[in-house]
Amino acid sequence: MKIAQAMVLAAGLGTRLRPITDTMPKPLVPVAGKAMIDYALDALADAGVRRAVVNVHHFADQMEAHLKVYPRLEVTISDERAGLMNSGGGLAKGVRLLDRAPLFVMNADLFWVGEKSGQPTNLERLATFFDPAVMDMALLCVPLERTTGHNGKKDFELDEYGRLTRYRDGAQPLVYAGAIAMHSSLLDDAPDDAFNLNLYFDKAIAAGRLYGLVLEGHWLTVGTPDALVEAEEVLSRLHAEA
Repeated sequence: MKIAQAMVLAAGLGTRLRPITDTMPKPLVPVAGKAMIDYALDALADAGVRRAVVNVHHFADQMEAHLKVYPRLEVTISDERAGLMNSGGGLAKGVRLLDRAPLFVMNADLFWVGEKSGQPTNLERLATFFDPAVMDMALLCVPLERTTGHNGKKDFELDEYGRLTRYRDGAQPLVYAGAIAMHSSLLDDAPDDAFNLNLYFDKAIAAGRLYGLVLEGHWLTVGTPDALVEAEEVLSRLHAEA
Protein backbone atom coordinates (compact mmCIF):
# COMPACT_ATOMS: atom_id res chain seq x y z
CA MET A 1 0.00 0.00 0.00
CA LYS A 2 1.16 3.52 -0.82
CA ILE A 3 0.39 6.12 1.85
CA ALA A 4 0.68 9.74 0.72
CA GLN A 5 -0.70 11.68 3.70
CA ALA A 6 0.07 11.99 7.39
CA MET A 7 -0.84 13.59 10.69
CA VAL A 8 1.98 14.77 12.96
CA LEU A 9 1.12 15.22 16.63
CA ALA A 10 3.08 18.28 17.74
CA ALA A 11 0.87 20.29 20.10
CA GLY A 12 2.21 19.18 23.49
CA LEU A 13 3.63 21.57 26.07
CA GLY A 14 6.96 19.77 26.54
CA THR A 15 6.94 20.52 30.26
CA ARG A 16 9.61 17.92 31.09
CA LEU A 17 12.00 19.63 28.69
CA ARG A 18 11.95 22.92 30.60
CA PRO A 19 13.68 25.35 30.75
CA ILE A 20 14.34 24.87 27.02
CA THR A 21 10.61 24.86 26.24
CA ASP A 22 10.04 28.07 28.18
CA THR A 23 11.02 29.93 25.01
CA MET A 24 10.24 27.51 22.16
CA PRO A 25 7.90 24.63 21.36
CA LYS A 26 9.30 21.17 21.95
CA PRO A 27 9.15 20.10 18.28
CA LEU A 28 11.52 22.94 17.34
CA VAL A 29 14.16 22.04 19.93
CA PRO A 30 17.32 21.27 17.94
CA VAL A 31 18.78 17.77 18.21
CA ALA A 32 22.27 17.61 16.68
CA GLY A 33 21.51 20.87 14.88
CA LYS A 34 18.16 19.82 13.42
CA ALA A 35 14.68 20.68 14.69
CA MET A 36 13.14 17.64 16.34
CA ILE A 37 10.04 17.69 14.16
CA ASP A 38 12.13 17.70 10.98
CA TYR A 39 13.29 14.15 11.72
CA ALA A 40 9.64 13.05 11.57
CA LEU A 41 8.83 15.20 8.53
CA ASP A 42 11.89 13.94 6.67
CA ALA A 43 10.95 10.32 7.43
CA LEU A 44 7.50 10.96 5.98
CA ALA A 45 8.90 12.63 2.87
CA ASP A 46 11.39 9.79 2.39
CA ALA A 47 8.45 7.36 2.46
CA GLY A 48 6.61 9.19 -0.31
CA VAL A 49 4.20 11.26 1.76
CA ARG A 50 3.21 14.47 -0.02
CA ARG A 51 0.93 16.17 2.50
CA ALA A 52 0.89 16.37 6.29
CA VAL A 53 -1.34 17.99 8.89
CA VAL A 54 0.50 19.21 12.00
CA ASN A 55 -1.35 20.31 15.14
CA VAL A 56 -0.02 23.32 17.08
CA HIS A 57 -0.63 24.91 20.47
CA HIS A 58 2.50 25.85 22.49
CA PHE A 59 4.30 28.78 20.77
CA ALA A 60 2.06 28.12 17.79
CA ASP A 61 3.37 31.14 15.85
CA GLN A 62 6.91 29.72 15.95
CA MET A 63 5.60 26.37 14.73
CA GLU A 64 3.67 27.93 11.87
CA ALA A 65 6.67 29.98 10.75
CA HIS A 66 8.91 26.90 10.73
CA LEU A 67 6.41 24.68 8.93
CA LYS A 68 5.63 27.33 6.33
CA VAL A 69 9.16 27.05 4.94
CA TYR A 70 9.63 23.30 5.37
CA PRO A 71 10.47 22.34 1.76
CA ARG A 72 9.64 18.67 1.33
CA LEU A 73 5.92 18.42 2.18
CA GLU A 74 2.74 20.41 1.84
CA VAL A 75 1.89 21.19 5.47
CA THR A 76 -1.56 22.13 6.78
CA ILE A 77 -2.00 23.44 10.33
CA SER A 78 -4.56 22.02 12.75
CA ASP A 79 -4.92 24.86 15.24
CA GLU A 80 -5.30 23.92 18.92
CA ARG A 81 -4.56 27.36 20.36
CA ALA A 82 -7.99 27.36 22.00
CA GLY A 83 -7.28 24.17 23.92
CA LEU A 84 -5.27 20.99 23.77
CA MET A 85 -7.12 17.94 22.46
CA ASN A 86 -4.74 15.22 23.78
CA SER A 87 -3.35 12.65 21.35
CA GLY A 88 -6.66 11.13 20.27
CA GLY A 89 -8.66 14.33 20.09
CA GLY A 90 -5.87 16.07 18.20
CA LEU A 91 -5.70 13.24 15.70
CA ALA A 92 -9.48 13.10 15.24
CA LYS A 93 -9.54 16.86 14.57
CA GLY A 94 -6.57 16.73 12.24
CA VAL A 95 -7.74 13.88 10.00
CA ARG A 96 -10.76 15.98 9.02
CA LEU A 97 -8.28 18.10 7.05
CA LEU A 98 -7.00 15.06 5.13
CA ASP A 99 -8.48 12.80 2.47
CA ARG A 100 -10.62 9.86 3.50
CA ALA A 101 -7.83 7.37 2.95
CA PRO A 102 -4.96 5.60 4.72
CA LEU A 103 -2.52 7.81 6.58
CA PHE A 104 0.53 7.74 8.79
CA VAL A 105 0.36 9.19 12.29
CA MET A 106 3.66 10.42 13.72
CA ASN A 107 4.76 11.90 17.04
CA ALA A 108 6.92 14.98 16.61
CA ASP A 109 9.35 14.08 19.43
CA LEU A 110 10.19 10.47 18.52
CA PHE A 111 12.48 9.40 15.70
CA TRP A 112 14.89 6.73 14.60
CA VAL A 113 18.21 6.39 12.83
CA GLY A 114 20.18 3.54 11.29
CA GLU A 115 17.91 2.35 8.49
CA LYS A 116 19.71 0.28 5.87
CA SER A 117 20.68 2.23 2.75
CA GLY A 118 18.95 1.03 -0.38
CA GLN A 119 16.24 -0.83 1.55
CA PRO A 120 12.63 0.24 2.19
CA THR A 121 12.36 2.72 5.04
CA ASN A 122 10.55 1.84 8.25
CA LEU A 123 7.50 3.82 7.13
CA GLU A 124 7.50 2.19 3.70
CA ARG A 125 7.63 -1.19 5.42
CA LEU A 126 4.77 -0.13 7.69
CA ALA A 127 2.64 0.94 4.72
CA THR A 128 3.26 -2.40 2.99
CA PHE A 129 2.45 -4.28 6.21
CA PHE A 130 -0.82 -2.43 6.90
CA ASP A 131 -3.91 -4.36 5.78
CA PRO A 132 -7.15 -2.52 6.64
CA ALA A 133 -9.15 -5.70 6.03
CA VAL A 134 -7.72 -7.25 9.21
CA MET A 135 -6.13 -4.28 11.03
CA ASP A 136 -7.51 -1.17 12.66
CA MET A 137 -3.99 0.12 13.13
CA ALA A 138 -0.45 -1.06 12.46
CA LEU A 139 2.06 0.33 14.96
CA LEU A 140 5.79 0.67 14.51
CA CYS A 141 7.43 -0.76 17.62
CA VAL A 142 10.99 -1.19 18.85
CA PRO A 143 12.67 -3.60 21.28
CA LEU A 144 13.46 -1.91 24.57
CA GLU A 145 17.20 -2.48 24.17
CA ARG A 146 17.27 -0.39 20.97
CA THR A 147 15.96 2.79 22.56
CA THR A 148 17.58 5.95 23.91
CA GLY A 149 15.83 8.38 26.24
CA HIS A 150 12.96 6.02 27.02
CA ASN A 151 11.67 5.69 30.59
CA GLY A 152 11.83 1.89 30.50
CA LYS A 153 8.08 1.31 30.15
CA LYS A 154 7.20 -1.91 28.31
CA ASP A 155 4.22 -1.14 26.08
CA PHE A 156 3.36 -4.21 24.01
CA GLU A 157 4.15 -7.79 23.13
CA LEU A 158 3.77 -9.38 19.72
CA ASP A 159 2.20 -12.76 18.98
CA GLU A 160 3.16 -15.14 16.18
CA TYR A 161 0.58 -13.58 13.84
CA GLY A 162 1.83 -10.02 14.30
CA ARG A 163 -0.93 -8.94 16.67
CA LEU A 164 -0.13 -6.65 19.59
CA THR A 165 -1.37 -6.90 23.16
CA ARG A 166 -0.40 -4.93 26.25
CA TYR A 167 2.84 -6.24 27.72
CA ARG A 168 2.50 -8.81 30.48
CA ASP A 169 5.32 -11.31 30.46
CA GLY A 170 6.36 -11.76 26.85
CA ALA A 171 9.92 -12.65 25.97
CA GLN A 172 10.35 -9.49 23.88
CA PRO A 173 8.99 -6.28 25.41
CA LEU A 174 8.26 -3.67 22.76
CA VAL A 175 8.02 0.10 22.96
CA TYR A 176 5.56 2.02 20.79
CA ALA A 177 7.79 3.93 18.38
CA GLY A 178 5.37 6.77 17.66
CA ALA A 179 4.27 5.83 14.14
CA ILE A 180 0.96 4.34 13.00
CA ALA A 181 -0.57 3.29 9.69
CA MET A 182 -4.36 3.45 9.73
CA HIS A 183 -7.41 4.55 7.73
CA SER A 184 -8.95 7.89 8.59
CA SER A 185 -12.41 6.30 8.78
CA LEU A 186 -11.38 4.57 12.01
CA LEU A 187 -12.06 7.86 13.81
CA ASP A 188 -15.56 8.39 12.42
CA ASP A 189 -16.98 7.63 15.88
CA ALA A 190 -14.39 9.64 17.82
CA PRO A 191 -15.49 11.99 20.61
CA ASP A 192 -15.45 15.70 19.82
CA ASP A 193 -13.50 16.57 22.97
CA ALA A 194 -10.02 15.66 24.21
CA PHE A 195 -9.16 11.99 24.67
CA ASN A 196 -6.10 9.76 24.67
CA LEU A 197 -5.28 7.62 21.64
CA ASN A 198 -4.87 4.66 23.98
CA LEU A 199 -8.66 4.39 23.81
CA TYR A 200 -8.37 3.22 20.21
CA PHE A 201 -5.37 1.01 20.94
CA ASP A 202 -7.41 -0.85 23.56
CA LYS A 203 -10.47 -1.12 21.29
CA ALA A 204 -8.29 -2.59 18.55
CA ILE A 205 -6.65 -5.05 20.96
CA ALA A 206 -10.06 -6.23 22.18
CA ALA A 207 -11.09 -6.86 18.56
CA GLY A 208 -7.79 -8.57 17.68
CA ARG A 209 -7.07 -5.80 15.15
CA LEU A 210 -3.98 -4.05 16.58
CA TYR A 211 -0.86 -5.20 14.75
CA GLY A 212 2.80 -4.33 15.10
CA LEU A 213 5.91 -4.15 12.97
CA VAL A 214 9.38 -4.07 14.51
CA LEU A 215 11.47 -1.04 13.60
CA GLU A 216 14.88 -1.38 11.96
CA GLY A 217 17.58 0.80 13.46
CA HIS A 218 17.79 2.71 16.74
CA TRP A 219 14.97 4.77 18.26
CA LEU A 220 15.29 7.98 20.25
CA THR A 221 12.92 10.05 22.34
CA VAL A 222 13.78 13.47 23.71
CA GLY A 223 11.60 14.24 26.71
CA THR A 224 14.05 15.82 29.16
CA PRO A 225 17.27 17.88 28.99
CA ASP A 226 19.23 14.76 29.99
CA ALA A 227 17.58 12.77 27.18
CA LEU A 228 18.56 15.52 24.74
CA VAL A 229 22.21 15.08 25.73
CA GLU A 230 21.89 11.30 25.38
CA ALA A 231 20.29 11.59 21.95
CA GLU A 232 23.03 13.87 20.65
CA GLU A 233 25.70 11.50 21.98
CA VAL A 234 24.05 8.55 20.20
CA LEU A 235 23.73 10.49 16.95
CA SER A 236 27.35 11.57 17.14
CA ARG A 237 28.50 7.98 17.78
CA LEU A 238 26.42 6.51 14.97
CA HIS A 239 27.64 9.21 12.58
CA ALA A 240 31.23 8.40 13.49
CA GLU A 241 30.61 4.67 12.90
CA ALA A 242 28.93 5.21 9.52
